[in-house]
Amino acid sequence: MATAKRYRLDRFLSVTTGTPKRSVRSLLAQNRVTVDGRVATDINQPVDHFSRITLDGKELQNRTRRYVLLHKPVGVVSATIDDIHPTVIDVLRDAGFPEAELCDMHIAGRLDLNSSGLLLLTNDSDWSEALMAPDRKVAKVYEVTLENPISDECVMAFKEGIYFSFEGITTKPATLERLTPYTGTVTLTEGKYHQIKRMFGHFRNPVLRLHRVAIGDIRLDASLKCGEYRAISNISQR
Repeated sequence: MATAKRYRLDRFLSVTTGTPKRSVRSLLAQNRVTVDGRVATDINQPVDHFSRITLDGKELQNRTRRYVLLHKPVGVVSATIDDIHPTVIDVLRDAGFPEAELCDMHIAGRLDLNSSGLLLLTNDSDWSEALMAPDRKVAKVYEVTLENPISDECVMAFKEGIYFSFEGITTKPATLERLTPYTGTVTLTEGKYHQIKRMFGHFRNPVLRLHRVAIGDIRLDASLKCGEYRAISNISQR
């Protein structure tokens, strides 16, 4: 998985070029190294996965942060490798995503095998970890179709939180809005294992369709067909 963990420039140069650490200082003294377009002079300068680093004009590292919105189909697993089902990486590959960049991509907020909709992938683990951090309380919005009508009791229980005896926990307040007797939207700020299906299961009402349409202010494009993706720009680095 890509990571933006910071490390010292001398360590990077030593590992990447095979130059002994004691010799790295002379590379810098001769102005042979640049970091993000500027001549580097400090062996202790911190660099990360996305620093653009050159030696004698030759690029040693030049990665770009990538953020991708995928319309995940049903029957695809939110994983990079799977021996049974196609993965979201397979879907990206089939949709023409650059092969050389696939190995760096990971998933920010999974969907289960039988769910569809908005899935985010990135090579920036700092961003994905921040996005999914429980204390951020980022809202996730789903469209649901149920086998039985949605009751008033169910709407109220979502709002108050539902107790899961197996883990001994109560879900955080969520919004369930009925669109028709059998369909609605659910807005969560957490993401426990099969949470929505289990919440409706509390009322013995099976979920027939679960489709995610938004994570925070990122929404699934209505024009994006199942299996298609698009790059996302203007991503906050907070």
